[in-house]
Amino acid sequence: MHPHIIRLYDVIETTTDIFLVMEYVKSGELFDYIVEKGRLQEDEARNFFQQIISGVEYCHRNMVVHRDLKPENLLLDSKCNVKIADFGLSNIMRDGHFLKTSCGSPKYVAPEVICGKLYAGPEVDVWSCGVILYALLCGTLPFDDENVPNLFKKIKGGIYTLSSHLSPGARDLIPRMLVVDPMERMTIPEIRQHPWFQAHLPRYLAVPPPDTMQQARKIDEEILQEVIRMGFERNHLVESLCNRIQKEVSISPTHCLDETVSYCVGHRLPGYADYQAMGLRGLERKWALGLQSGAHPREIMTEVLKALQALNVCWKEMGHYNMTCKWLPSIPDLNEGMLSSPVHNNHYFGDESPIIENDGVTKLSNVVKFEVQLYKTREEYLLDLQRVQGPQFLFLDLCAAFLSKLQVL
Repeated sequence: MHPHIIRLYDVIETTTDIFLVMEYVKSGELFDYIVEKGRLQEDEARNFFQQIISGVEYCHRNMVVHRDLKPENLLLDSKCNVKIADFGLSNIMRDGHFLKTSCGSPKYVAPEVICGKLYAGPEVDVWSCGVILYALLCGTLPFDDENVPNLFKKIKGGIYTLSSHLSPGARDLIPRMLVVDPMERMTIPEIRQHPWFQAHLPRYLAVPPPDTMQQARKIDEEILQEVIRMGFERNHLVESLCNRIQKEVSISPTHCLDETVSYCVGHRLPGYADYQAMGLRGLERKWALGLQSGAHPREIMTEVLKALQALNVCWKEMGHYNMTCKWLPSIPDLNEGMLSSPVHNNHYFGDESPIIENDGVTKLSNVVKFEVQLYKTREEYLLDLQRVQGPQFLFLDLCAAFLSKLQVL
């Protein structure tokens, strides 16, 4: 639960319709608010932006990318607090996998999405947040053209004009969010640390929200007592909450909790006390999950293919720097049934690989499937191996052997 993300209370499915029971927000869209008031004063715009970034950060921490952030999808409650809504184009982020769907509203969408490139997820939301911040402070959009090809040309080239009335802090922040290269674009943690963002930051937004799963396991006794006073029986109520039964008895405490949270927004949310001492996270990790190398990517991939061949691993290229692999340790020589690549002279498996089909259930249990992906970081390259299927210990043995075979990392 996050104070700036719309609440979904229940889903009711019939033979013809699906009904979503959601939180009621009184004041409509942020888009209408901007149209009515024009460009906002910097303090008011900053307050909205702080709430938006906090909500987006919460989504990303829970492996959800929104992909359609725009003022029309940002709703305002009776106290003009932002509620991020409309997750119809959102998607789940999976470790080691990229997204490729081109979606979103053209004027708010990132260049890499328009170009049909693969993207991780958070970086496209950051771009959209940059466009929203520009709209809040200027009352117009940075990229706007009735001609769609011209619009896309401006977005892909990062062509826009900063208004002269913007403060130095805003003039520094917006261009760093609207960087065409997603690798150079500002991240959410970096936005949080920016001096313009930090100014007048409410206490409840100054720290990351509590862990979702831990929060879901806790029952607020004060809220529970309030619901009991409504006439509900305690044991039945606790059982419904623990079993996540979406009925009247479990929705009622959620409403009460929402009212409590709504009252506390702007001051400090209950349950955040344990997190105050944690402080803000560092801007960048000092460690990385994977093997880092400063060598040329072609050299890295050549060594990777040599190591895979030496270990009798068969693979199928999914891209220049991505491949899916199979390894069956019980078979000493996997040359049979493999396809030879004229480019690398290495082993590939086709869509109808006999490795699984002809081995039976016993040998199938020893098959290790994994993916190899080479990423570009700011300064180096990162090689990641991710298990898809098979025994974990066999995969770890394979990783150890693979690492010993590599010469370039």
